Amino acid sequence: MIARQVKPWRSYVALGDSFTEGLVDEVGPDGRYVGWADRLAQVLAQRVPDFRYANLAIRGRLTQQVRDEQVPMAIAMNPDLVSFAAGVNDALRRNYDLHRTATAVENGVRALRASGSDVLLYAFGDPGRRSMVMGRVRGRLGEYNSAMLEIAATYDCYLVNFWGVAAFDQDEYWDADRLHLSPLGHQLATHCALQALGIGDANWRTPDPITPAAPLSRGLGHVAWLRGHLAPWVARRLRGASSGDGIVAKRPILGRLDPPD
Repeated sequence: MIARQVKPWRSYVALGDSFTEGLVDEVGPDGRYVGWADRLAQVLAQRVPDFRYANLAIRGRLTQQVRDEQVPMAIAMNPDLVSFAAGVNDALRRNYDLHRTATAVENGVRALRASGSDVLLYAFGDPGRRSMVMGRVRGRLGEYNSAMLEIAATYDCYLVNFWGVAAFDQDEYWDADRLHLSPLGHQLATHCALQALGIGDANWRTPDPITPAAPLSRGLGHVAWLRGHLAPWVARRLRGASSGDGIVAKRPILGRLDPPD
């Protein structure tokens, strides 16, 4: 059974890729994106004194990189709670291997649970609901989703499962690149995590409706996306480069996080 008990977590470490780093949320006072994990940490900090938080996520990271680079750092910090969200970058690559990707997650989760940390896992949504191009990896993410459900059940993890949920289908919850969440999307992802941890409710599943863009506007948006986002992404793949090259974690030390005034 997946754990549902609400606990007074006093420390939290976030692991993963651009999703957890916070692209493309609002920019904080430090000049870095905020993101759902930072927002979640602020809520958790209101529940206990002397709350500590670290965010080790770096854009472009694959699951094996998260396992090899970030999991050992998290274990050394001995936090009460760890979130592990990765896998989309793997699914977008030509040489994607479900077994290899899921095994990397499972090995990371096993090590984190053995160290005493609770783990929050993410099973991502169906990209075919909002994008024909992203829909090409629908089968891959569907299988990955099933693997995350099994890992969560096996290791008694908390789980956020986006599959089949229409809340994220609206364009306003996504950045213009159609891969990263907008500020509204990060707010929604925070509510998802809070519900999974037993702190929030399920109202996030039925957000207020947003007026859809006009057909002409959507058509112009497709052209802008092809030129401004898909083409540069393909060029990076051909060069063997990553968006995370040269990027360091924004909160690499488990330090005190005071709740907002």
